Amino acid sequence: MNRSEEFVEQGICQRNLKRVSCTSTTVLILAYQSLGVVYGDLSTSPLYVYKTTFSGKFSLHEDDEEIFGVFSFIFWTFTLIALFKYVLIVMSADDNGEGGTFALYSLLCRHARLSVLPNQESIDEKLSAYVTVGSNDTRQSSTLKLIFEKHPRFCEALLVFVLLGTSMAIGDGVLTPAISVLSAVSGIKLKITELHDNYVVIISCVILVGLFSLQHHGTHRVAFMFAPIVTAWLLCISGIGIYNIFHWNPRIFHALSPVYMFKFLRTTGVEGWVSLGGVVLSMTGVEAMFANLGHFSPLSIKIAFTFLVYPSLILAYMGEAAFLSKHHEDIQRSFYKAIPEAVFWPVFIVATFAAVVGSQAAISATFSLISQCCALNCFPHVKVVHTSSKIYGQIYIPEVNWMLMCLCLAVTIGLRDTNMMGHAYGLAVTTVMFMTTCLMALVMIIVWKKKMISSIAFLVFFGSIELLYVSACINKIPEGGWIPIVLSLIFMAVMYIWNYGTLKKHQFDVENKVSMDRIVALGPSLGMVRVPGIGLIYTNLTNGVPAVFGHFVTNLPAFHQVLVFICVKCVQVPYVREVERLLITRMGPKEYSMFRCILRYGYKDLLQENYDFENKLVSGIVQFVEIEEECDPRGTSTDCFRDMDNTEHTFINSNQEDNMVRPSCDFQAGKDESLQILNAKESGVAYILGHSYAKSKKSSSVLKKMAIDIVYTFLSKNCRGPDVALNVPHTSLLEVGMVYYV
Repeated sequence: MNRSEEFVEQGICQRNLKRVSCTSTTVLILAYQSLGVVYGDLSTSPLYVYKTTFSGKFSLHEDDEEIFGVFSFIFWTFTLIALFKYVLIVMSADDNGEGGTFALYSLLCRHARLSVLPNQESIDEKLSAYVTVGSNDTRQSSTLKLIFEKHPRFCEALLVFVLLGTSMAIGDGVLTPAISVLSAVSGIKLKITELHDNYVVIISCVILVGLFSLQHHGTHRVAFMFAPIVTAWLLCISGIGIYNIFHWNPRIFHALSPVYMFKFLRTTGVEGWVSLGGVVLSMTGVEAMFANLGHFSPLSIKIAFTFLVYPSLILAYMGEAAFLSKHHEDIQRSFYKAIPEAVFWPVFIVATFAAVVGSQAAISATFSLISQCCALNCFPHVKVVHTSSKIYGQIYIPEVNWMLMCLCLAVTIGLRDTNMMGHAYGLAVTTVMFMTTCLMALVMIIVWKKKMISSIAFLVFFGSIELLYVSACINKIPEGGWIPIVLSLIFMAVMYIWNYGTLKKHQFDVENKVSMDRIVALGPSLGMVRVPGIGLIYTNLTNGVPAVFGHFVTNLPAFHQVLVFICVKCVQVPYVREVERLLITRMGPKEYSMFRCILRYGYKDLLQENYDFENKLVSGIVQFVEIEEECDPRGTSTDCFRDMDNTEHTFINSNQEDNMVRPSCDFQAGKDESLQILNAKESGVAYILGHSYAKSKKSSSVLKKMAIDIVYTFLSKNCRGPDVALNVPHTSLLEVGMVYYV
């Protein structure tokens, strides 16, 4: 077995795997692969940037100064935002190799305790991925942390802010495939003028269906299929750009001066400012570049961008501007018109394939975001499939994939106009970029311990550029800009309602839990009949006995001789190493034979369905019992496991068996208890899961009743249940129903 296979066998940790395999050859291979996944969206922007910019009223202004001004805006925006902000600054703020909005939020939560997730315990801070390396807090970082601690509402507001940014980014996953494919296919009308628009839309829809049908093969295979296409595409557009520059107007180099931007705004006024909503489309894909960080490595993505993507796109935009300066009448068909006649068809074919590839970046980023939202209780649980045994961040989500496909088809068929799609796309892109800037400003103070002036300078400089584009895009709301707003509000409502209902469920569990003192007061027999076997009780609590257990014994006054309360929870880190995942402690005196097992997962980890959890759990309990005897033969909790009775979240799969433990004060007794636990494996295992139903109180408002009784209930019934997610065998499953009022 090779090293990568060993990591898979152990429940691989992406951070460690990358550290092992990060050779120069691997980096270059990942850089090549990233072209097919990360940069497809960014590299296909030339298909529609100039077309969308010179649309509407602004199409009347087409002299050289304005064309030079638009290119100057594209060049400086692309350089400042994509190269300086994202590649040089933002991508340095990765969370153990993971990127995206939630990665920044995770960093802030760990360093400033901003998380609103329940069951976050001090022992979690000892995780290797949790380590907060850096200098001591500065006065500014301490002040900012204190503000968040004193005002919990600010933490909630930050979560809503993050959810809004995530919703907008998911909206990108809907709009990117639609505009990219339709823009590419529309080029065929230059050669087949009699082709009706309906046929262009039908062809686009067929391509989109094919694209989403490929997703189940995984990012790894898709990348190797798509990377050659994007490479060929970048070489094509850069070569055509060089040709157009020297053939039509070498003076276009003058437009690299920022002076032309000011001339442009002075000459065109309000119409020029509104047209900047088209210029921002040159930035589509930069946020996906950051969100897809976990699929590859920061270094590989930076190398691909700096040495191929950036120069190729600048040459392409420059060449198209040079062509437009001599062909004002072709402003709405500029990209395909700028292609020399001799190479039109080969470039058209490559462009169509590249547009398909361009959608891959947004789709992959959406999968990553949804996976993180599920882990952090901000989205209903869906099936997450890891498609690569070597790169742990590469995932596929079937339900989300088909949902995106339906929405893409609806947008393509409903709008049919790339200009309107461009207006919608621009608003989504600029909003997400501005939110990333705000989060980065907080990261610079709280995580990097930079001075306040540096953070403010970063926020003001990049934030002002992005707000300029946001303001321009807002004017396009009636012309398609409403689409990302509606989509983001729907996604955000789902996320917020799910998060609210989940937190209320946890609050109910905490308020109704049974204390260990009450269990101890019942005596060794607990007043119940103990039957052979092991009972695995899944709970959200990290201490105390869950209410579902009390409800269970009230209706069935018997339970297993060995009880294991299992809590599966998400920790505010992307990955938890396999050796750090399991925490075990004893509940009550030894004669009760009750244990608690806490399973910790990162927000990028997969609940390992094919993972031999049963044997690992039994082995862990046996090891705990033996170490407990060595450390403290009196049977009290040891220092090593003192805090292991604290944690929370979901549920998970396991199988174990029976044993009744007698108190013992010597090492041999510990061995006997271990043997009994191992023998219990032969007696059978029962899985006891609580099935809670949320209902709003009679005094609740109409809005709250709709949110809980309709939306949350619908999501709960139709999302992936804990028994399915945890692969619990139905023959051994016992569900206990409970109703809680919100």
